[in-house]
Amino acid sequence: MTRIPSHTIEDAPQASRELLADMVQFSPTGRLLNMHAQMAHAPAVLAAYASVRRATGEQGTLDQRLRTGLMLATAAAAGSEYALAISTLLVQRSGWQPGQIAALRSGAKVGESRADALIAVVREAAANSGRVSDATWDSAVAAGCTDNNLAEAFAYLGLTVFTAYFLNYADTELDVPASPEVGAVAAGQHSG
Repeated sequence: MTRIPSHTIEDAPQASRELLADMVQFSPTGRLLNMHAQMAHAPAVLAAYASVRRATGEQGTLDQRLRTGLMLATAAAAGSEYALAISTLLVQRSGWQPGQIAALRSGAKVGESRADALIAVVREAAANSGRVSDATWDSAVAAGCTDNNLAEAFAYLGLTVFTAYFLNYADTELDVPASPEVGAVAAGQHSG
C-alpha cells in the first residue's frame, strides 16, 4: 500500500498542477505516472524533480541514449523496482540493444569505451555515496570524457537517486511494465 496520496491534475495542490501537466506531456506512457502523482502531494518535491529534469533536458550535452544508460545503471544500483522499470523502458526507446540493456543493469560493460567509462563513474558513485576512485575517474578521462561530461553525469545520477529513493520511501505502486529479469533482457525478450 502506498504511503503518500496520489493526485490527478485536477485535485493536486495548485502549485503542482502545471508541473503535473508537463509530466504528462513528457511521460513515456503518455499519461500521468504514479510517481509524479505522489510527488505532487508536496509541491516542493515535484518542483525539485522537475527542475533537475528540465535543466538536464535544456542544458544537457550528453546524447539521449547515454543519458538513459546512465539512469538505468544508477537505477540498478539504487534498488528501486519502479526506477528500474521506468529506466528500462527509456533505454529500450533510446537505441540500446538487449545485451547492452542487460549489461547496464548487471554492472557489465556495454562495449563502447567512452560510455563504459562514464557509466563506471556513475555506478561507483551510486554505490559509494558519491565517492569515485581516482582510477575510475582517470579511466573516464582517458576514454575521452570531458570535465563537462563527468560533471553532467552527476545530474543524471542525482535525478535517478532522488527519484528511486522517493519511490521506495513512498512505496509507489508500479504502473509501468515491470522490468524483465536480466537474462530475459539479454535474450531480447522484452517489450518496447
